Amino acid sequence: MIDIPFLLKFLKFCAVGFSGMVLDFGTTWTMKEKLKINKYIANSCGFILAASSNYILNRVWTFESHRTQIVSEYFSFVGISVAGLALNNLIVYIFSDKLKWNFYLSKFFAIVVVTMWNFGMNFIFTFK
Repeated sequence: MIDIPFLLKFLKFCAVGFSGMVLDFGTTWTMKEKLKINKYIANSCGFILAASSNYILNRVWTFESHRTQIVSEYFSFVGISVAGLALNNLIVYIFSDKLKWNFYLSKFFAIVVVTMWNFGMNFIFTFK
């Protein structure tokens, strides 16, 4: 049986993630294509900017957190995001550099995988 409140949280998390993906891709594209910054640095900057935005939106809307330990909650979220960033870059490296997929298709695939990682870890640890 489907747990409706859990499913709704996941769908909200995905909606927030979509806004983060737009921010991430926009930042990455601008830094890589227009500013000619290394693709992994651009990817990391886009990911971290999106993670910070996602924390705020998820805290307020998805998980409706009212905890007063905002700093520890933020660092938990960012820590999980940094682990997700490592996973994201690993996936981009494998699919883009090793398997010769298009960079942005590789990045999209990485985002799908890391979304599941981030939701699960934040559900269990950050917003328990």
